[in-house]
Amino acid sequence: MKNLNAVHLNGLRAVEAAGRLGSLQAAAEELGVTIGAVSQQIIKTEKQLGRILFERSPRGLVPTLFGESVLPRLTGGFEMLDHAVASARRRDETILTISVAPVFAARWLVHRLDHFTEKHPDIRLRIDATTALANLETSGVDIGIRVGSGNWPGVRAELLLEQEIFPVCCPAIAEKLKEPKDILDVPAVIDGRSMFSWETWLREVGLSGKQMTARHVFNDASLCLDAAIAGQGVMLAWQTLAGYSIVEGRLVMPYPIRVKTGFAHYFVTPPSRRETKTVSAFKQWVRDEIAESMQRLGFA
Repeated sequence: MKNLNAVHLNGLRAVEAAGRLGSLQAAAEELGVTIGAVSQQIIKTEKQLGRILFERSPRGLVPTLFGESVLPRLTGGFEMLDHAVASARRRDETILTISVAPVFAARWLVHRLDHFTEKHPDIRLRIDATTALANLETSGVDIGIRVGSGNWPGVRAELLLEQEIFPVCCPAIAEKLKEPKDILDVPAVIDGRSMFSWETWLREVGLSGKQMTARHVFNDASLCLDAAIAGQGVMLAWQTLAGYSIVEGRLVMPYPIRVKTGFAHYFVTPPSRRETKTVSAFKQWVRDEIAESMQRLGFA
């Protein structure tokens, strides 16, 4: 394909469009440029080829004999390119690419993937576990689940679950916690990157201003949960983080008091892309699983 290096592709597009449509104006409208720009591209292409493609007449552009031999091949070539681009842009709707935070993937999603496969055996999930806010328009992600206020630019956000926080700990520590004030005597494992503090929950139980004794501080909520399971202390958790471990009995909620943080889980999707049946199926499945898990936790 070294011959293409001698001719500008835009010039060939102008030649092909003008020859197929029969006028500079029609070619300009299709290409989204001015008539003058199309005319200049044709002239440049003729110079690059060293041959005249069109005769200029009162009737407009008339292909020369050389032009008549070249134009059908150009049209065929550009049709093949058009089909190739369309094929590349066509999304395989049997594969669903999901962007979620690693902690959500590890603590909520992976435990339930067999449920999704049983219900939708024809859909394969591709999970991008990252804390980065992916550009959904360009990254190839079909749908994401994010936690926050829902005001992210460049996405369509749909409320999934309002975040509620509550203390969790291993059963042995829970035996020591009879009243809310007892929690002040228990060491806490702290998520150093959390969007909220213990004060959010302590204020709700009348202990505003009191301080928890931090035993360990982690930069990852999943590690905090593991520390709580291991008996290192009490952790301030939320539904999708601790729910599975509570149902399994590895963690206990010593108090029934849950507090909203002002944040929530949201579905996020590209605003310019239609919602496919695959995306709709995934959203409904997540909603059903959330509802079932909340019921098992007694949160419904």
